[in-house]
Amino acid sequence: MFYRGPYADGGDGREMGAKRQRIVDQGSSYYGTPPGSGFMYNTSPYACVSQPPPFPVVRLRGLPFDCMETDVVEFFHGLDVVDILFVHKNGKFTGEGFCVLGYPLQVDFALQRNRQNMGRRYVEVFRSNRQEYYKAVANEVFEASGGSPRRTAPRSKLTDEVKDSAEHTGVLRLRGLPYSAGKDDILDFFKDFILSEDSIHLTLNSEGRPSGEAFVEFSNEHDSKAAMSKDRMTLGSRYIELFPSSHEELDEAISRGR
Repeated sequence: MFYRGPYADGGDGREMGAKRQRIVDQGSSYYGTPPGSGFMYNTSPYACVSQPPPFPVVRLRGLPFDCMETDVVEFFHGLDVVDILFVHKNGKFTGEGFCVLGYPLQVDFALQRNRQNMGRRYVEVFRSNRQEYYKAVANEVFEASGGSPRRTAPRSKLTDEVKDSAEHTGVLRLRGLPYSAGKDDILDFFKDFILSEDSIHLTLNSEGRPSGEAFVEFSNEHDSKAAMSKDRMTLGSRYIELFPSSHEELDEAISRGR
């Protein structure tokens, strides 16, 4: 049985997601418990003592500037990654980030990955704490909002040209979703369009966990093209990238996650 002990403020690593989202938006939470669990890192020495366990978060430095959340999940393969936060300054990625894990004991295993490579760069892993993480979250919310919740991420001219010239088939691929994002969150993101839950397909990685991507089937190609206006708009504190896709790509992605 997995330990889900009380933290100082009444929540463990798997419950912190709702707290983070309340900082961003007093509405529904986009961050929560990823399905599955690490294979041997879930026993806690704090289960038998009265002191509250530390908040399970590590700080990362030296991340590649094209780093994606899936890269961090792979870097910490075998651990329960609950949340990932990339740190920005003046709209630019600093190469630093935070990773919240499912259980305090997993922090020790995460620290063993210190100075291991991600791509061609080695990544430094440091022990962190709740206060440092929440301060970073607040700073990211400020960076992302810029005084307006509709602020979008910087755009690549080349990428935009490719997207604009792509053929629309009524299917869009979403990238950069929080791992706990559900169909309701995506319906709300596309609330200006008529969609049903059956038209939303959240994909899984090889471990059966959320991949951070999804496919959405619109009524027709005109709606999917119009929905591209939401490209790089935020869901919570994260911006979502949209790509024209196809039913073939959708079917392939679904079959990979089975």
